[in-house]
Amino acid sequence: MVEAAGTHDVVIVGGGHNALVAAAYLARAGRTVAVLERLARFGGAAVSQQPWPGVDARLSRYSYLVSLLPGRIIDDLGLRITLRRRRYSSYTPDPARPERGILIDTADAAATARSFAHTTGDATEAERFAALGTRLGAFARAVFPTVTEPLPRAADVRARVGDDALWHAVTQAPIGGLLRASLRTDLARGIALTDALIGTFATADDPTLRQNRCLLYHVIGGGTGDWDVPVGGMGQVSGELERAARAAGAELVSGATVTSVTPDGEVQTADGRVFHGRLVLSGVGPTVLHDLLTAGGGAGEAPPAPEGAQVKINMLLRRLPRLRDDTVDPAAAFAGTFHINETLTQLDAAHAAASAGRLPAPLPAEIYCHSLTDPTILGSDLRASGAQTLTLFGLQVPHRLLADADADRVRAELLRAAQATLDSVLAEPIADVLSETPDGAPCIEARTTGDLEASLGMTGGDIFHGDLSWPWVGDDDALDSPAARWGVATGHERVLWCGSAARRGGAVSGIGGHNAAHAARELLER
Repeated sequence: MVEAAGTHDVVIVGGGHNALVAAAYLARAGRTVAVLERLARFGGAAVSQQPWPGVDARLSRYSYLVSLLPGRIIDDLGLRITLRRRRYSSYTPDPARPERGILIDTADAAATARSFAHTTGDATEAERFAALGTRLGAFARAVFPTVTEPLPRAADVRARVGDDALWHAVTQAPIGGLLRASLRTDLARGIALTDALIGTFATADDPTLRQNRCLLYHVIGGGTGDWDVPVGGMGQVSGELERAARAAGAELVSGATVTSVTPDGEVQTADGRVFHGRLVLSGVGPTVLHDLLTAGGGAGEAPPAPEGAQVKINMLLRRLPRLRDDTVDPAAAFAGTFHINETLTQLDAAHAAASAGRLPAPLPAEIYCHSLTDPTILGSDLRASGAQTLTLFGLQVPHRLLADADADRVRAELLRAAQATLDSVLAEPIADVLSETPDGAPCIEARTTGDLEASLGMTGGDIFHGDLSWPWVGDDDALDSPAARWGVATGHERVLWCGSAARRGGAVSGIGGHNAAHAARELLER
């Protein structure tokens, strides 16, 4: 028997951080909102959890840094969160000679220049690297203020950037060309390329330009491109968004598995409840929404299958490991982004290996230590003991390597590959400094694309719900509806995107939720 659960202005499918942003905005505007979340908790991938029983450490288990969350959303919703800037941007050992590496210290340009020169043998590479950052900064200043406004036209953004050669290099040609023209060393080119490959399976010269769009989103945050640490962990961000949504009067329903959505706003759950919305906002990805609309009798053409391309390894250490480079303090190296085996050549070779069905060896990886910037995620005893967290993000690991394989075997292979790539630049094995649970198990876990698909419903483990889009529209594109103007149109007038699938979705930003709420308000006021 189907039970009616009432009528709402807006029903939101999925309870990730974007859904909470949309719910808070709409409820504050006096609209009735229901958020339906399959899991027992809200926040999606932006959560903190205690991975190891009996160990008082709460890690940002999936998403882990914040760059794209606009201050406007924080202020509008009264979020009590602190984002802490990191002094050290990155540390990158030379894979061929790991006893030396590039330490980029944002507080000491001279030290950074010496580090570049010592590691690369090029006395001016630091200047070229800084100049590339300055040029890309023009994109950040031009684009980021627009992400919480109706979509701009490409010509308008191009004019705001004010550098036609850069515009062409970023939006019309593979980013590898810009990196080779701007930098001389394979190591520096790789540092820059990594921002183009987070969760994206591509090479520097991929003709689809998916790597260009990924890089753009990684360098525009806040108008500066800085990636900040959320104090208290990522769960603090989602927790504040949940508080804001509830305080505004939104109805948050956990344990509600949505089984169908109709184009006219009827949403049914597995336990027989039916929610009617004047509008439906989708916080789930295109493949999931297509399946729900199919069940509701209103699906169109199936979307392309998304594919994630990363593995995340979470660790708790008794202390930071010693480096082969004894001129750099591990507390400085691990405080920023620690790049391992990520030259441009290595990143492209890893892509070739994965395309051929092999796990990249060595595994390109970047690492950082949340607890160095924010020790509050550790219990007092762990803090006193000198324990530290470590997060490793492995690149060029597409979901296809897991899709038809034994999950436990691949997980074990990924853990071995991650430890091997770390050990290649350490003066001691990482296994020697891992903490242990009360029953003696090492505090290390792998979160694969398969885990994201199974636990969070992210098809293919794609953290962006599909290829990222440019954060603007073509000069001749139609913007004839609120949904189109705000970049949240699905093809169904009463169903809007509100998550990573939105035109400017992706990462922990709240932008998709903000823009969906504004489009919904316009539609509801008609």
